[in-house]
Amino acid sequence: MPVRTLEKLEPAPVIETARRLRDRVGARFPGRGIQRVAQELASLTEQVADTSADTRRRSRLVRAGSRGLIAVVVLVALVAFGFAVEAAFTEAPDNGLDWLPLIESAVNDLVFVAIAVVVLHSVPERVQRTDLLAKLHRLRSLAHIIDMHQLTKEPESLRDAFEDADGDLTPEQVEYYLEYCTELLSLVAKAAALCAEESQDDVVLNTVSTIETLTMGMSRKVWQKITVLSEQRTTP
Repeated sequence: MPVRTLEKLEPAPVIETARRLRDRVGARFPGRGIQRVAQELASLTEQVADTSADTRRRSRLVRAGSRGLIAVVVLVALVAFGFAVEAAFTEAPDNGLDWLPLIESAVNDLVFVAIAVVVLHSVPERVQRTDLLAKLHRLRSLAHIIDMHQLTKEPESLRDAFEDADGDLTPEQVEYYLEYCTELLSLVAKAAALCAEESQDDVVLNTVSTIETLTMGMSRKVWQKITVLSEQRTTP
C-alpha cells in the first residue's frame, strides 16, 4: 500500500471525500438541487486532478520547446555578433569612433535577445496559469451556487411552522441541508488548494486564497444559521 506524503495535498483523498459526500447528499436529498451541486463538485474535483496531471505534462513539453527556442535565439545572436565583429576587424577601423555603430548594434541585439528570452521563459508558466485559472473560475462559481442554495433555508421561517421556506423539509432536515452546504464549501476550497499544489504563480495563488476566504465566509454564515436552528429545536 503506497504511503501518502504529508508534505502536500494529494488529489486522491479529496476525490474520495467528494464522492462520499455526493452519495450521502443523494441518499438524504434525492432529486433536489443540492444533489446536483454535489455531483457537479465531485465531477469538477476529478477534472481538477486530471487537469493537474495534464497540465504538468503540457508544461514539460512547452518548457522543453521554450528552452529549445531560447537556445536557438541565443545561438543566432552569437553567430550574428561574431559575423559583425569579424566584418569590423576586416574593415580595420581607423579610430575608436568607427566602433560606435558596432557597439550600438550589439547593445540593441542584446536587449532584443533578453526580451525574447524572458518572453519564451514565461510561456510555460502562462500556459499553466491559463489552465488553472479556468478551473478556479468554475470552483468560485460553484461556491456561489452553493451559497444560493442555503439562502432560502432561514431558521426564522421555522420558528412558528415546522417546515422550511419550500414547505417540504422539517427543521432536522434543514439542519442536515445546511451542514451539507458547509461540507460542499469546504470541498470547494480543497479542490482549489489542489491547483495551488501545481503552481507557484502569484496570480494562481492569490485566486486560490480568494476562494478559500470566500468559502470560509460563506460557511461562517451557514453555521450561524445552524446554531440558531439548533437553539430553536432545543428550546421548549
